[in-house]
Amino acid sequence: MKKILILTVVSTLFMACGGNENSASIDALIEAKNLTELKAKRAALQTDLSKIDAALATLEKKSDEALVETIAVKDTVFNHYVEIQGNVDTQQNVLIQPEMPGALIALNVKAGQTVSKDQVLGRVDDGGMSQQLAQIQTQYELAKTTFERQKRLWDQKIGSEIQYLQAQTQMVSLSKSVNQMKAQIAKTIIRAPFNGVIDEVFVERGQVVSASPQGLMRIVNLSQMYISTAIPEMYVGKVKVGTSVETNIASIGKTYMGKVRQVAKTINPANRSFGIEVTVPNPEGLLRPNQVAKLKIVDYSNKSAITVPTNVIQQDANGAKYVYVVTNTAKNAGVAKKAIVKVGQNANNNTEILSGLKTGDVVVSEGANTVSEGMKLTF
Repeated sequence: MKKILILTVVSTLFMACGGNENSASIDALIEAKNLTELKAKRAALQTDLSKIDAALATLEKKSDEALVETIAVKDTVFNHYVEIQGNVDTQQNVLIQPEMPGALIALNVKAGQTVSKDQVLGRVDDGGMSQQLAQIQTQYELAKTTFERQKRLWDQKIGSEIQYLQAQTQMVSLSKSVNQMKAQIAKTIIRAPFNGVIDEVFVERGQVVSASPQGLMRIVNLSQMYISTAIPEMYVGKVKVGTSVETNIASIGKTYMGKVRQVAKTINPANRSFGIEVTVPNPEGLLRPNQVAKLKIVDYSNKSAITVPTNVIQQDANGAKYVYVVTNTAKNAGVAKKAIVKVGQNANNNTEILSGLKTGDVVVSEGANTVSEGMKLTF
């Protein structure tokens, strides 16, 4: 509005002076070297310029009163966050490998199937070890019977001690052989190491398998997820086990609250950072290993802080920070007073005020740029 008024005044004065015709007459006077008329023309122009200056001064004069919006300062909980990116992971994400090579004679699961800990997932051909176990088992039963008879005779002082000891040794030896063979056969059975879901199956029944980088299948448990990331060295001592963390997973549009469960004890010399792990719930089963997460980690908290919107804080020529507070308030009116403040941390467009304000102070929140010391305020 002010610009329109200024342009109107200037245009009016210019038109009063004759516009282009006036410029032409000046050129003619200069060409004619008419000194008297040129001096008269200059005097007239100076008068017009004085009028313009007076009009500008009037139009640009700052009002003695301003309409503003205010907020009342009060104690609040203030948290400052470290914002960083991390990756979702789970410790129960395993490639199942066969303990013994051989033909896969049984495959009991498929991708997507839920399994329980120790459930049999498949079986590898034992290469005749079952028959060997049956033979050794028979030998053991005979050795056990012989030992028991020899022991009864020995208890009656019948027979020699060496016969008794030989029978005992034979029985113990065969017992160990049975156990060893059972342990070997048990390795042909492929079991689930924990409760989870079969994510992928890489082999087919009848295929000859052995330990490999691909494995037989992948099993994952999505109920115990965590996020791993690296924090700059400057936050050592600020991020601790139990610290609250807000995690946002953009790919699914979900935000979860978690806590730091582990903090590394060493600093990575390559990037001057230390690793942390954050536990996160997964009630809907939407989290997946290797998803990207954005973390907001609380590194500073003040349970009784005074805060103001960051945009109301101004800075004077000396570098001092200040806000305008309302004094002499009465019926939505008051007087502006500059309050020098000492600021702390910034978070979520709010700034912590360490000194200069107290609970109950009324601060100008909108229109602060049009306010000056002592100005009357309406709000």
